[in-house]
Amino acid sequence: MLLAGLALPFAARAEVAVVPCDLPLDMLRMTHPLTHVGHKLVTGEPITIVAMGSSSTWGAGASSPAANYPNQLAADLKARFPKQSFTVFNAGVGGEEVNDMLKRFDTAVVAVKPDLVLWQLGTNSVIRDQEVDSHDTSIRDGLKKIRSVNADVVLIDPQFVPKVVVKPEAEHMVELISTTAKKEEVDLFRRFDVMKRWNVVDKLPFDAFTSPDGLHMNDWGYACMAKGLGMVISEAAQRPVVSATALSHMVP
Repeated sequence: MLLAGLALPFAARAEVAVVPCDLPLDMLRMTHPLTHVGHKLVTGEPITIVAMGSSSTWGAGASSPAANYPNQLAADLKARFPKQSFTVFNAGVGGEEVNDMLKRFDTAVVAVKPDLVLWQLGTNSVIRDQEVDSHDTSIRDGLKKIRSVNADVVLIDPQFVPKVVVKPEAEHMVELISTTAKKEEVDLFRRFDVMKRWNVVDKLPFDAFTSPDGLHMNDWGYACMAKGLGMVISEAAQRPVVSATALSHMVP
């Protein structure tokens, strides 16, 4: 299923092609509602988002800072909710692994008091052939920090690109992040799977959505990712939440 009304250009060799941005809602829909963001949408209060991660959050491979996914997400959300104020802080630092990011959580996440944290992780550990299973505890530690400020959280798994998919632990890392998200009852943006779909199902060559380094996304990839995040954040934040009181009245 293609996201209706969205076709993005990408540079392919000497030509420019227009390719649909394939973002199946049934694949990407969040498991849990984003209650804190949803509350701010109702009250009209400003919404603060922190994008935590490494170089694919910072925007390596993009033609300019405006083309990285946090900046494109901010623009997408503003277009969806014109009367709402959104601030998206880009806390991506190139080369970092989970434990490196944890050292910055107090200043980059907790101190900001965000309503939503988008935590992209796992890629650098995979390409460096690090022990995957050891990341479970570190991810949980990061989630504790995020919960301490009552923020919604969405984990973002590695990108499906040549330098990642050749690594034997790539799918193991994707599975570990997915399993941790389920156990911790937090949302997951399945970046790896949707990018794999672009390549395997939609038959897009890697250079359609990947920069020449074979690791980072290009402008088209970041734009499509931002559109997907905007779509599922919007849906999850506006999803009706049935309160415990309402549920008690429904019991015969």
